[in-house]
Amino acid sequence: MFAKETYVARRRQLKESIGSGLLLFLGNDECGMNYEDNTYNYRQDSSFLYFWGLSYAGLAAVIDIDEGREIIFGDELTIDHIVWMGTQPTLHEKAQRVGVTETLPLAELKKYVEKVVAQKRTVHYLPPYRAEHRLKLMDLLGVKPGAEMPSVPFIKGIVNLRNYKTEEEIAEIERACDVTAEMHLEAMRVLRVGMKEHEVAAALEAVAQAHGCNLSFPTIATVCGQTLHNHYHGHTVKEGDMLLVDAGAETAELVLPILFEKNLDVFRIHCFYLFLSYWYYQFMFLLYIHCLLL
Repeated sequence: MFAKETYVARRRQLKESIGSGLLLFLGNDECGMNYEDNTYNYRQDSSFLYFWGLSYAGLAAVIDIDEGREIIFGDELTIDHIVWMGTQPTLHEKAQRVGVTETLPLAELKKYVEKVVAQKRTVHYLPPYRAEHRLKLMDLLGVKPGAEMPSVPFIKGIVNLRNYKTEEEIAEIERACDVTAEMHLEAMRVLRVGMKEHEVAAALEAVAQAHGCNLSFPTIATVCGQTLHNHYHGHTVKEGDMLLVDAGAETAELVLPILFEKNLDVFRIHCFYLFLSYWYYQFMFLLYIHCLLL
């Protein structure tokens, strides 16, 4: 988490760029793998994280530009949660860490949005990418799934802000790049004839986890590089095979994943260009950051 002043400044700049209306932020919920309490690794919505800094499930937030209010909606933990996870900060305490003083139960969100709609004020929201977000928009605004009309000024306002990086953001980008470089170098070090692709993929993820990072997208590690976005890792590497690796790391603070969609490293078993590959990656990282992130 960045300093409180960072999130306060981001929200202030966003309000100034849009001018009026209600800005609605829907945080991500937990997602069960095979039952409700056995969840996938949690990933907060990037825009929510960028402006509100809280990587917790079950939250929503609004910026009411016309009334000058910033509110985080969420429910306090029950005794069952506390027994399961231990003592946690209250929602109000979490909100104060990012410069927000007003919190309300999640059930109050619908009432607040309905009040804004009744006043014929604009409710700005972002393009939904999860099914639960579409259902929430239907509940809050009566918008049928698939018929959403996201706010263009809201989208442009966020894009304009995120086009410019602060020193602390650049530091996180560089850290993610360093970890990603180490992941690719580790793949070169461990690769041997007879290994399964999933052994290389495991080595890549181990490096990310060892540095306190997550994968920024599902790893591609395949001897079948002719198939784009091949996530199958069951092939055995044979003498003369070429292994294509597409992998990246993201930090908790860097809410824009480091992607290497086009910059794939392809290398042959037992070839000796580790030194050249290292400098190749340094160049590609700098080029990618220059073109897409700065």
